Amino acid sequence: MRHIRYKLLILILTVSHPIYAQYTDIINSNRPGRSVSAYSVGKNVYQGELGGFYERRKHDGLLTESNQYGADFAIRAGMLDEKLEFTWQGIYMWDQTTYNGTSSPYTVTQSNFYQNTIGAKYLIFEPKRKEANLYSWRDDHTAFHLEDLIPAVSAYIGANLLFGDNPFYPEEPNLSMKAMLITQSHFAGRWVLTTNLIFDRLGGEESMFSYILTLTHALNDARYSVFAEHQGFKSDTYGDGIFRLGAARLINSNLQVDASAGINIKNTPSRLFGGIGVSYRLDYHQDELVPLPIEEEDGEENKKDPELLDHKAGRKMKYEKIRKKNRKNKKKKRNRKENPFDIDNSL
Repeated sequence: MRHIRYKLLILILTVSHPIYAQYTDIINSNRPGRSVSAYSVGKNVYQGELGGFYERRKHDGLLTESNQYGADFAIRAGMLDEKLEFTWQGIYMWDQTTYNGTSSPYTVTQSNFYQNTIGAKYLIFEPKRKEANLYSWRDDHTAFHLEDLIPAVSAYIGANLLFGDNPFYPEEPNLSMKAMLITQSHFAGRWVLTTNLIFDRLGGEESMFSYILTLTHALNDARYSVFAEHQGFKSDTYGDGIFRLGAARLINSNLQVDASAGINIKNTPSRLFGGIGVSYRLDYHQDELVPLPIEEEDGEENKKDPELLDHKAGRKMKYEKIRKKNRKNKKKKRNRKENPFDIDNSL
């Protein structure tokens, strides 16, 4: 059982990014990192991802200290097409900031959505699967190949929604746009590299560019995976770099738990944070049988029984007995000599 579980998780590498298919038998979560996978959850799959976090900030220039508590969530739905995913992502945060720059320090408490975005993601390019090496398990599962770095590519477009007077974005409009380019590569058997290039708050007062690089690795006990992540921000008034580390554990095929922590590289403000989370999915995915191209030499009789591919299990079902019988009958008919004593019953 452990060997089977190991092979399954090697194919999808939690946190849990699939390799060459949209749907996987095991949950595909974007947690615990902040990057987004290039692949969707799969058609007719509905998934929720929820976490809680704490962050402490200290700004040496403004002489402020902040304690922030919040919940981050994502609702993902695969609809209409295997390559298409609709998402609602958000962060609701409570912030308590103490101002020490005056003779009498005072504290301000505020709360609202720090992020509230709805959008859609579509896979626009998927690399071809490398031919299996039947003579070397290592070559197929652990060896590094340069072509493995060719990534799957997805595009995301969404809208940021703010409600009321948001204290975190006092100058921002209630509606702005967000666009993202996503790439994902799988290499050396148990490694996944995901990159996100993000253009946020487009059409607002202060647009922001950010990027995320996430490297994940499945451990020997493949129920566990670890990740390292770097995120950079750049706007007209703020720039920073953040590093995160974390781990995830698969409970069953539809449930995953995770934990992570991070730190930034500046002291204006300095940031230290950590969080835990859970991901769960409702799986209503159904197998789809898709005809594969028929070789010309197969003849007309094989068009009635094409080779089919079961996407969920990855099994090929061939009707070889029927094809063999049809070819044999056709050959007999072609080689049979005409009998001059046959009686024409139509007379």
